[in-house]
Amino acid sequence: MITCFIRYEIDPFQREAFAEYARRWGQIIPRCGGHLLGYFLPHEGSNYEAWGLIGFDSLAAYEAYRARLRADPEGRANFALAQDGHFILREERTFTLAVEGTLGLPAR
Repeated sequence: MITCFIRYEIDPFQREAFAEYARRWGQIIPRCGGHLLGYFLPHEGSNYEAWGLIGFDSLAAYEAYRARLRADPEGRANFALAQDGHFILREERTFTLAVEGTLGLPAR
């Protein structure tokens, strides 16, 4: 599995707007074919970085997901919410592979 690691630079005064944006993806992303690993807001330290992690079987699966997302009315509305709200200042995507034997290990 590959993970799309999205780094957001957000307006720290609009954390709740970003949180609502992320909650909406919680319904949209799985319906469109992404394995939502989670969205994360800053808690301590930097107050302007947030992250979203979404898993896919392959880059081809990601491309198919993006096509479904662009056609999804709720997905388009959520993109518009972010654009109109100006709470996302910058967004970067990186695709990563998990190192086998290291993902999701519980504490002992």
